[in-house]
Amino acid sequence: MHSKHLGRRRFLKEGAAIAGVAAGAIRSASGQSQTTIPEAPPKDTRLYGQRSRFVNSVRHLDRTGQDTPLQDLMGIITPSALHFVQSRGYDPPDIDPRQHRLLIHGMVDRPLIFSMEELKRFPSVSRILFLECPGNTGKTALEDGASTVQQTHGKTSCSEWTGVPLSLLLREAGVQKGAYWLVAEGAEKGSRAQSVPLEKAMDDALVAYGQNGEPLRPEQGFPIRMLLPGCTGGVNTKWLRRIKVLDQPEMGIWDLQQGNAIRVAPDGKGGKLPAMPPKSVITFPSGGQRLPGRGFYEITGLAWSGRGAIRRVEISTDGGQTWKDAQLQNPILPMAHTRFRFPWNWNGEEVVIQSRCTDDQGESQQSLAELSQRRGIQPGSFQSDWLKDSYARLGLNAIQPWRVSREGSVSNAMF
Repeated sequence: MHSKHLGRRRFLKEGAAIAGVAAGAIRSASGQSQTTIPEAPPKDTRLYGQRSRFVNSVRHLDRTGQDTPLQDLMGIITPSALHFVQSRGYDPPDIDPRQHRLLIHGMVDRPLIFSMEELKRFPSVSRILFLECPGNTGKTALEDGASTVQQTHGKTSCSEWTGVPLSLLLREAGVQKGAYWLVAEGAEKGSRAQSVPLEKAMDDALVAYGQNGEPLRPEQGFPIRMLLPGCTGGVNTKWLRRIKVLDQPEMGIWDLQQGNAIRVAPDGKGGKLPAMPPKSVITFPSGGQRLPGRGFYEITGLAWSGRGAIRRVEISTDGGQTWKDAQLQNPILPMAHTRFRFPWNWNGEEVVIQSRCTDDQGESQQSLAELSQRRGIQPGSFQSDWLKDSYARLGLNAIQPWRVSREGSVSNAMF
């Protein structure tokens, strides 16, 4: 068990039976597990609360997962039960946390295997971070004729995540000179593996076991997952079981997939993962909703950026001819959703409302027409041409317009 030659094959075969850890890993004082796990969820609903029968917000099911009902949310935290799921048809693995192990090996001085109890004895941190599928606002919104904000933008959610900084675990293992990458592998069907630059891993990466004050849900990677703040959702490995430190990226199938494709430095020493661009969207009023009549309303929505914190959100109630600043609601955090609000008196005439944001890196949203002009796409063929560009439609951050009719119905005005 102390051997530095513990291979992947042996780990996968014997990992569930390993009771100890390699030299240098934290051990419990008594050698006994202090975790009590119930055999089944409690039947008495008083022991784990339920929402009111009058609240019926649910996720929207599409071909590849389930989308968050952004139009129903308050503040910036997404309830765990409503966090979007990108599953591609796979059910989450049923993992007993008492048997689960995390292996760290490769270019390290001390290959280590951690149990869940040992991971939880490390100093923990909690951070509010968003996750977003690279196809959010892109392929799904363009191809499927999305009419609601849940359909256009519902593949993003924001939670308070709790876990151990990956840098602590890597320092415990002792990263060797010449290492620039690691590969993180999950325990799901197909054993998805993702290459990650060591620089990012040592910066702000998190091995998370908690979400919104309780253990991760199975769809979100229970019992542990990787979190890489700001990066495209597909690189945040769920059901994490193995981390191998390398001198170069593995360049597996997931490293080359659209939306997740890593960028390797010319000398191979490090690189970057795709970061999500700044986005904002009005969630009220938004597609599928209806205003009962003219008068005062508060326009509200969410903004976020994988490159930093949101610094400004502007609102237009005349189709983009004029813009006014919205109020940003605290907390305003990097790589997290930010709630914005704007007072509006609707006169009952047809209008187009929209928002645009700017992050602390100075990057701003643009309209689909402006983005298309930069790519040489001709007016009148936006939808078809964007769909032909498989990479462009991933991570698309165009301004989202909503049309309010004289009758008060709200519809998608993107096309």
